[in-house]
Amino acid sequence: MADRDSLPLPLEVRARLAELELELSEGHPEQLSFLISLFQFLPSVGPMSHLSLKRWGLREMGVSAENGIAGRHSSNYQSDRPWSSLDSEDSLSAPPDITSYMPDPIPISVRRPQVAMIARPLPKYGNAELMETGDGVPVSSRVSAKIQQLVNTLKRPKRRPLREFFVEDFEELLEVQQPDPSLPHPEGAESTPIQGEELNGLKNCPSSLEAALLRWGAIAPKAPCLTTTHSNAKQPYTLTYGKLWSKSLKLAYNLLHKLGSKQEPIIHPGDRVALVYPNNDPAAFMVAFYGCLLAEVVPVPIEVPLTKKDAGSQQIGFLLGSCGVAVALTSDACHKGLPKSTSGDVMQFKGWPKLLWVLTDSKHLSKPPREWFPLIKDANNDTAYIEYKTCKDGSVLGITVTRMAMLTHCQTLTHTCGYSEAETMVNVLDFKKGIGLWHSVQTSVLNMLHVVSVPYALMKVNPLSWIQKVCQYKAKVVCVKSRDLHWALMAYKEQSDTNMSSLRMVLIADGSNPWSISCCDAFLKVFQSMGLRSEVICPCAGSPEALTVAVRRPQEGSSKPAGRGVLSMTNLSHGVIRVDTGEKLSVLALQDVGTAMPGAMVCVVKLEGVPQLCKTDEIGEICVSSVATGTSYYGLTGMSKNTFEVCPMACDSGLVSDCVYVRSGLLGFVGPGEMIFISGTLEGLMQVGGRKHNADDIIATALAVEPMKFIYRGRTVVFSVNVLYDERIVLVAEQRPDSTEEESYQWMSRVLQSSLDLIAAFYGCLYAGCIPITVRPPHPQNISTTLPTVKMILEVSRSVCVMTTQAISKLLKSRDASVAVDFKSWPPILETDDLPKRRCPLLYKPCDPDSLAYLDFSVSTTGMLAGVKMSHNATSALCRSVKLQCELYPSREVAVCLDPYCGLGFVLWCLCSVYAGQQSVLISPMDLEVNPALWLQSVSQFKVRDTFCSYSVMELCIRSLSSLTDSLKARGMDLSRVRSCVVVAEERPRVALTQSFCKLFKDVGLHPRAVSTAFGCRVNLAICLQPHRLGKLAEQGTSGPDPTTVYVDMRALRHDRVRLVERGSPHSLPLMESGKILPGVRIIIANPETKGPIGDSHLGEIWVHSPQNASGYFTVLGEENVRSDHFGARLSFGDTQTVWARTGYLGFLRRTDLTDASGERHDALYVVGALDEVMELRGMKYHPIDIETSIIRAHRNITECAAFTWTNLLVVVVELDGSEQEALDLVPMVTNVVLEEHYLIVGVVVVVDTGVIPINSRGEKQRMHLRDGFLADQLDPIYVAYNM
Repeated sequence: MADRDSLPLPLEVRARLAELELELSEGHPEQLSFLISLFQFLPSVGPMSHLSLKRWGLREMGVSAENGIAGRHSSNYQSDRPWSSLDSEDSLSAPPDITSYMPDPIPISVRRPQVAMIARPLPKYGNAELMETGDGVPVSSRVSAKIQQLVNTLKRPKRRPLREFFVEDFEELLEVQQPDPSLPHPEGAESTPIQGEELNGLKNCPSSLEAALLRWGAIAPKAPCLTTTHSNAKQPYTLTYGKLWSKSLKLAYNLLHKLGSKQEPIIHPGDRVALVYPNNDPAAFMVAFYGCLLAEVVPVPIEVPLTKKDAGSQQIGFLLGSCGVAVALTSDACHKGLPKSTSGDVMQFKGWPKLLWVLTDSKHLSKPPREWFPLIKDANNDTAYIEYKTCKDGSVLGITVTRMAMLTHCQTLTHTCGYSEAETMVNVLDFKKGIGLWHSVQTSVLNMLHVVSVPYALMKVNPLSWIQKVCQYKAKVVCVKSRDLHWALMAYKEQSDTNMSSLRMVLIADGSNPWSISCCDAFLKVFQSMGLRSEVICPCAGSPEALTVAVRRPQEGSSKPAGRGVLSMTNLSHGVIRVDTGEKLSVLALQDVGTAMPGAMVCVVKLEGVPQLCKTDEIGEICVSSVATGTSYYGLTGMSKNTFEVCPMACDSGLVSDCVYVRSGLLGFVGPGEMIFISGTLEGLMQVGGRKHNADDIIATALAVEPMKFIYRGRTVVFSVNVLYDERIVLVAEQRPDSTEEESYQWMSRVLQSSLDLIAAFYGCLYAGCIPITVRPPHPQNISTTLPTVKMILEVSRSVCVMTTQAISKLLKSRDASVAVDFKSWPPILETDDLPKRRCPLLYKPCDPDSLAYLDFSVSTTGMLAGVKMSHNATSALCRSVKLQCELYPSREVAVCLDPYCGLGFVLWCLCSVYAGQQSVLISPMDLEVNPALWLQSVSQFKVRDTFCSYSVMELCIRSLSSLTDSLKARGMDLSRVRSCVVVAEERPRVALTQSFCKLFKDVGLHPRAVSTAFGCRVNLAICLQPHRLGKLAEQGTSGPDPTTVYVDMRALRHDRVRLVERGSPHSLPLMESGKILPGVRIIIANPETKGPIGDSHLGEIWVHSPQNASGYFTVLGEENVRSDHFGARLSFGDTQTVWARTGYLGFLRRTDLTDASGERHDALYVVGALDEVMELRGMKYHPIDIETSIIRAHRNITECAAFTWTNLLVVVVELDGSEQEALDLVPMVTNVVLEEHYLIVGVVVVVDTGVIPINSRGEKQRMHLRDGFLADQLDPIYVAYNM
């Protein structure tokens, strides 16, 4: 290695290097200060005063050569390709060896920035190795290896930061993460650019828009050009082509000759002029726009400033300043509404340049002399106008569009939309920008269209106004947004004079948005009978940069169907296209926006790094190569190059074509038939937790949750805010005035779906040494009856704190809640949404396994509110038994659709998944009210083999999906993988309901024997659980036996006797076993009165002995003495030493001949009913469910019924789903069927509306609550019949 003395360095530097070598050899290297001092010293050195940034690796740091500002640069490609080295493997290579060099094929010499801009140690170095002088001549000397050692030492700190201090490790956070191979990734072939059809020359097409205006103003001066309507009942104003030409000519003359003096005019050709016109005055704007074109000045349409300090207006002012705008054109009416200073002049807006306000009304303009005539040029590459665009951060950019691009764009729209002379168009869009400007102002003049403008102010008063204009003028084309379809649909009432058959094209400006599909479908469904044809619905997509990207062509006489796709949002968040099925919130439905525009080429490139072509199943940015696109961002050369001069590359790093493409800012893909699908925008892209979400998708998901009841559909905004190095999503929706705050907060909670808050709060309490009590929140629609139950649980459990979410906390403090329960009586409320991110210094560990873990409160079927004590030992034993019985392992997926607040539902929701480690798909039963198919769709989507539900979930699926099984099957629902569907309940298994469920969903693959039952109660949350019931156990890999159903004599049961009979015998009652007894559980049948064991032929109370038994009741309201022996019962004879827990349910055991996979015989437990609900009439015992089953079969309009006794009389309450006239007919049917099948006389028949009979969260009837309501005369019956 060359000695350092051979370096062409001054003596001071060489001496300093010698000192450095000595320090390094002694093991005391200095830090970055030496390197900075060396850089500061080098400029005074003669030949090295112009060291390249590339030589010292500063370009790879991202330091700009011009001003030292951090940016992304590369040294491997030319300066107009700034993306090249960042995604190459070399950019992640080891630090450079600066002791050697090699020739550089592209020497780059730039001015070295001030070293003071370097604020932190050098990050990863690039692969720059060559040292250059200011003239680009390589330095022939090498530096000492100690310098290289210093660089490596600085890059790798010797000591790690102390744990007790927070260190913002910026480099580590920004390090490129290795992709997870388990995540979705594109697998298709590389996409190719698609070519639009050839743009045929239009017949007699004018050479420019000014020439078109001159033609129509001369040959058809009385032809209507624009008709504008107002909301204040004024007569419509019609602007003819003759008036448009004369007024534009007059304005052009005044702009060039009447502003300033002859020697020093204020405006010259090519200057920029602001156009400030309100949305209700399209005629004045159109005159100003074409007046600017005739004067060869550049119009810059902007919004009317509202206040002096309007934030959006400030950004517009910055745009005007950068464009050098000195003159603003406006109308007299708009000028009067602008804020004025004390002198009467327009106020100087914050951030705006000083402007000269010019009124464009004819009375304020001078008439041009006859000899003056503007020069009508052919379209060229001069700037025609500048359209502004608001970016994600609020900044405003100006996109320049040339005259040639404007003319070509109008020609492509004419060719695509099939415009012809004298057609009528209704426009609801903003005419100052975007699709409204392109169609209603520019293309309309090229084709001499008659545009009927409907301002937004009129739409607010009369949402049907645009439909009325279509019918009045027999319009051929209408330009709207999906919100306009929705508003018209909501306001429409049957009218005989509505005829929309004249329409050949309904242009949907936001047709690419996911929520536009439902609007289009609903609108078409209503108005199809009024002449609206499905083929005229034409969504389109465009952006200010690429102008129109695609338009679905009017398909008159065409058999080509419109393209639609249902995609998985989970895969879309990873940029992958996967087709999904079903109507659920986890999918996104898209419709095509047509094919590429005539004369254009379209490709899809990756969102990051090199603009490489995407794969066919990958989401990317749409790029367009065409004459009809924007040219640049005004005054921003660097940004313009990256957006308007893109050269897509293939996977082999070769250029796709010689054409230059423009980035549209739209995300999407090219589907079958070269149809373009748009999935979002680049501005709306948000990255949270490594996944990318689009604002439009989130809005569509929020709108799917009952949008019309609480919020305005078209007034929803989604954006993100940065928190550290990640983003957080913010959703803002405008509440309807007729909805309460409680309803809106409930809607918010359904949108957010924060189901993990309960689990986190539960384990947080355990770690803190507190005793958690899970309580169901009050229902916002029924807060007066549900809130007292919550308050009662808090008082009985003596809770000292309430942990809940912000939405529920707001509900507890609401006015409606205060009427039921005084808020001041609540204990302190802790909101868990935004707790401080601090680690707990000490985690609580229970010293005694028998200590209390949590309390389980619930209301039984008899109406008793009781809280049982669950110890840590019992909780662990319960989780262990469920794990063994259900064969739960970490690789297993389980779907749980149960109430998560009590009983076995809480155990499966919060405890078992943590104990066993399996993946749990948690589905709240409340979500099924919005989407009844959610549970089964989740089971099918995640290919779940084991699932748990309740009878209420089953009933909801049968009631809501009975007519949709064919549709679900067509969408890909497949339940053939389900081997165990366990119904959790504290009652007798409902044989008829399970059979109906199996029969209904047999067509989608559900095996009849996959459905089984589980039984638990207050004293033991899980006594029996029947998993894996499919046959062919060896193939299924399961250990459960086949199910057993026995038939007993109903008459014998009335005397507590069990007598088996054959199926179909008179008075036979089918009983399904309640599941296989869990490991570690012992059951005995005892006489509830004598407490002695009884034989197999007798019906008795089920007693259980198990380590998973609850420790006892925490408190039982009013029945402490009666329930004292529930957890410490002993047999009166026989095994008197064992302590049993009394379940309070009657049943019997039956040893079956069936064996499980281990060869052991299977004991089956049959639950008959609750002991407290047994009705003793005429000396015999009846169970309410038997009587209720007979009554429900009596009439098809009886949806539910309940039976109980009152002073030795049988009372039957039936719910009627029909007209009130049928109530009288039900009475004899009910009394006859009970008399014939049970030999009982019904004392009282009460006919009520549906939903009156109280049902708990598990779908079980609360008959005692109903009895109390009957005695208190609170049922509000339709009809009551007494048979005393």
